[in-house]
Amino acid sequence: MKKFEHGGDTKSFAKKAECEEKEVIDLSSNINFLKPKLDIDFNTLNISSYPNYDKLYKAISNHYKVMKSQIELYNGGSSAIFKLFENLNIKHCTIYSPAYLEYKKAAQNFGYKIDLINRFKDINKEVKKGSFVIFVNPSTPDAKCYDIKKLLNYWIKKECIILIDESFLEFTDFESATKYLKEYNKLYILKSMTKFYSSAGIRVGTIISSKENIKKLKEKEPMWKISTFDMNYLIEVLKYKSFYKKAKKKNRENLELLYSTVKKHSFIKMIQHQSEANYILVKLQGIKVKELQEKLIPYKIMIRDCSNFDFLEKYHIRIAVKSKKSIKLLDKAFKEIDKCI
Repeated sequence: MKKFEHGGDTKSFAKKAECEEKEVIDLSSNINFLKPKLDIDFNTLNISSYPNYDKLYKAISNHYKVMKSQIELYNGGSSAIFKLFENLNIKHCTIYSPAYLEYKKAAQNFGYKIDLINRFKDINKEVKKGSFVIFVNPSTPDAKCYDIKKLLNYWIKKECIILIDESFLEFTDFESATKYLKEYNKLYILKSMTKFYSSAGIRVGTIISSKENIKKLKEKEPMWKISTFDMNYLIEVLKYKSFYKKAKKKNRENLELLYSTVKKHSFIKMIQHQSEANYILVKLQGIKVKELQEKLIPYKIMIRDCSNFDFLEKYHIRIAVKSKKSIKLLDKAFKEIDKCI
């Protein structure tokens, strides 16, 4: 797999499987399989004027229970990551890994020296004083939620700048690290609504921090960077409270089904740990990821090769929670593959 490649390329896979893109069962992308059904008429939007973000700031402020002055918006979560690396310009970062690959890419692009800490084996490893610490919670690609209080105290003692990525937190019952903003001025929190609200095409990422930090970030940002379409979609989706409860419950149910389905097959060595989000990290035995992916092509099923994550190897895959029908089709495919190994 390419160094910074992600999952979800259904178009290329469909060509390989010789099927329509809509036939692909994409278990590689950890976007919510449920989509909010919104009644938005984009023809009525005023796109002749520059967007005014006041309503969006208010909606996000209410949703995350922070002040509007503590929020800065970006053209997607990845854009927020790159901008933060650029604007902080510390030149040294510590990434608790495996982690979302864009962090390493951004660090390299802006000339940072990178220390990687293996979360699985050495989470208490020493961190350089003043480093820019990156911690994804729930983690990717294994969906573990950490109680970060002890780590946070250590990072504060080391005078680090801290970024907690909570892109998948809405799938869980865990509390946000926003409650620690009053305790430490060098804390930043990344929020992405793309994952939970199944809207990868809507490019809005949110950084939450102290008023002072946000003011400095805003000074380096253009006035308009999010479209009227993106803005109105998110304002509407955040009103949809029943979707939040329904999607969280359904994803939890299907996660349990996926877990019990996957673990019973002979070529599954282990599931990393009980997932807290909408995906699981699996280690294979007796078959490599590339071989398994090839065997799944006739079934039109995509899984995520995790070999390009730090500290993972050619036997690691990520499988995302999807519909019960998709999970049953995966089980059927796995049963057939079991016979060939």
